[in-house]
Amino acid sequence: MECLQNLIDGQLCDAQNGRKLSTPEPATGLDFAQLPDSDAADVDAAVAAAKRAFPAWSAASADARSRCLRRLADLIHRDWELLAHAESRDSGKPLHVARTVDIARARHNFSFFADAATQFASESHSVPGQLNYTLRQPLGPVACISPWNLPLYLLTWKIAPALAAGCTVVAKPSEVTPYTAFLLGKLAIEAGLPPGVLNIVHGAGQTAGAALVSHPDIKAVSFTGSTRVGAGIAAATAGTWKKLSLELGGKNATIIFDDEDLDVAVNEVVRAAFSNQGQICLCGSRILIQANIYEAFKARLIGRTRELRVGDPLDATSDLGALVSAAHFAKVSACIDRARADGGAILCGGGPVRISGRCAQGWFIAPTLIDGLAANCAANQEEIFGPVATLLPFTDEADAIALANGTPYGLAANVWTRDVSRAHRVAERLQAGIVWLNCWMVRDLRTPFGGVKASGVGREGGWEAMRFFTEAKSVTLVY
Repeated sequence: MECLQNLIDGQLCDAQNGRKLSTPEPATGLDFAQLPDSDAADVDAAVAAAKRAFPAWSAASADARSRCLRRLADLIHRDWELLAHAESRDSGKPLHVARTVDIARARHNFSFFADAATQFASESHSVPGQLNYTLRQPLGPVACISPWNLPLYLLTWKIAPALAAGCTVVAKPSEVTPYTAFLLGKLAIEAGLPPGVLNIVHGAGQTAGAALVSHPDIKAVSFTGSTRVGAGIAAATAGTWKKLSLELGGKNATIIFDDEDLDVAVNEVVRAAFSNQGQICLCGSRILIQANIYEAFKARLIGRTRELRVGDPLDATSDLGALVSAAHFAKVSACIDRARADGGAILCGGGPVRISGRCAQGWFIAPTLIDGLAANCAANQEEIFGPVATLLPFTDEADAIALANGTPYGLAANVWTRDVSRAHRVAERLQAGIVWLNCWMVRDLRTPFGGVKASGVGREGGWEAMRFFTEAKSVTLVY
């Protein structure tokens, strides 16, 4: 049994109340780690440490902050295999996915913002006799709250720009997947990060998370998670004037026009639908296909989906691993049952997968395609966050845009067409913060990241992330 600890003021420690939570390995259903069941007392200690560390850290040179982030990136590279195995056990995703996506992106986050720390610039505007310039100053202690689906990747995605900008951080990883955050805390000590600059508090969202969000000394909250919890954070912080970045749910459309090469598109469409067992907010879970190619593309899609292998995450031949928890397994299963009751035709998948050996009690669901549902039914409107995708036909460009925009969400979309003019027209009219044209999940950290409507507020990524963790001050000199 792994025994995890908080990182507070440069020291690993248990919760002050002595309580612990257990976390299971999704592939086996068996507990493999215990984490601190932290509460307001631990949050107070972490925030106090961050507050004490802030003056020196914010006054440190950009080069000094950059060196700390670079050391963390190098240590992640050194411990790549250890972290990948921890990520796989923690989340149930295939080990090869943890290696090539999560750990790779976590290292890149620290490397990118190590460079960004030394390149971050402000604006100046000169007119005769007058100079106007903008000072961007770090906010102070900030909260970084990350979800369970991409635990290390999204935690570092928040921590790195906050530290680069000169803020100190109190991070709250998901209690469902805490292992890699604990290992990151150990690496932060080894990297020589000054005590209090990065603090990691484990525990339940209702206790540790709520105490962190409402703490009066926290100046900003960067949260990734469900729309329901994001709405609660917005309500809890109303009137406190904290800055908020809320990256929330998605019900993303994949749009395939009839001029696309169907054999080229199908692999990426399947990847977009089922990566990480569909447990990525950016997954294309609504597949919109132009009517005159609907049957032809559907046949290709079914064939390719049936080729995906669900299995032990440690098996290199597994394309999909386990869902993250028993509760989430039950939720996704219930969504499939409801789609059946609403008249949906299950084209493939549609139920649990039983794995022999060590994974006999794990939470596995076959990748599922559903046809014949109305655009306004639950499966096409509500975020399922599992290996489930629905198919819908459309007639023309206007119809495709109306269907894509016809949900409460607006996080991402991907469009497949050889017509460059059409691609740009559609991208402009889609109500989504991120649009991929003839690709999916291709990221450049210099560009903004975030959604519209119920998918959240604020933007992360690159300069947008560093700006979020600063406040702008306008200075005018008349000479």
